[in-house]
Amino acid sequence: MKAAVLSSALNLSLMDVQDISEPREDEVQVALKSVGVCGSDVHFYKHGRIGNVVVNAPMVLGHEASGEVIKIGDKVTHLKVGDRVCMEPGIPDFHSKETLAGCYNLDPSVRFWATPPIDGCLAEKVNHPAALCFKLPDNVSFDEGAFIEPLAIGLHAATEAHVKPGDTALVLGAGTIGIVTAIAALNAGCAKVILSDLFDEKLAVAQQFDGIVTLNPSRVDMAEFVKQQTYGNGVDIIFDCCGVEAALDIALPLTCAQATVMLIGCPMDKLAIDIVHAQTKELTFKTIYRYRNMYPKAISLLAAKKFDVNTLIGTKFSFERCVEAFEYAASSDNKDVKVMINV
Repeated sequence: MKAAVLSSALNLSLMDVQDISEPREDEVQVALKSVGVCGSDVHFYKHGRIGNVVVNAPMVLGHEASGEVIKIGDKVTHLKVGDRVCMEPGIPDFHSKETLAGCYNLDPSVRFWATPPIDGCLAEKVNHPAALCFKLPDNVSFDEGAFIEPLAIGLHAATEAHVKPGDTALVLGAGTIGIVTAIAALNAGCAKVILSDLFDEKLAVAQQFDGIVTLNPSRVDMAEFVKQQTYGNGVDIIFDCCGVEAALDIALPLTCAQATVMLIGCPMDKLAIDIVHAQTKELTFKTIYRYRNMYPKAISLLAAKKFDVNTLIGTKFSFERCVEAFEYAASSDNKDVKVMINV
């Protein structure tokens, strides 16, 4: 069996690895069809680490995936061989207190694909708990199925921010997560989403979605732009998808009273926040960690064709060219929102 194995920073190879075992009684075996290249994958590829999470041993990359069921465990009843599925990549302890409390994504023992030392799924096939495999409707492609994972983050952010009909949101960062968060906020009820980024190419992709207005703060005064877009009222919600202190410093004064600030992006260092300013507006700060119970909702949205994520999928590479895919994704030439690998 072949898999894309990262041995150290910039040392990625498509190589033969030991074949996987038969699926356990509660698992299915899936032949991979599409795997999205995530920013965290690229970070591990470029640096061999994210913060204190270090690639100390060879690790298979990839965690945004879809495929076809080729074997099922004895106790699996809701899936069959031939089903097209996407897979939620975080495997919790199903008996932990966090899982039993309904927040399985916060289980400290969760085993998340392509997070050292756990292997990812950029391979020919994987075994995975059937409970975390979700059948794709006929009108949702494998590429769209792989896109469910980042979309789930946006949906979780919009859900936890308690978006109300008619809200205006400001999203900081127009990467994959920023754009899907903007889309999720619109579908949750926002009348308008202002999307900010320093790269015009990313903003141009987002402009195709009705309800999203874009600005490049290196070219436009953000405070004046937000004032005009909100008729002087300020935004109801900030979704910080970049984790950059300077961006948050500029954005916080642009909120209305009692606004919500949703922190999604992972900062490289600790952030300093003007607490006194936040207190004078009674701002609510919230965070999310990945997602929970969002895959069925994300699949339903794509099946209903509420929006087309195919327009966010850029360059596609074959499995045989996966090393080239990561070289491209990590390069300054990459202007794509999402790079996709077809297995």
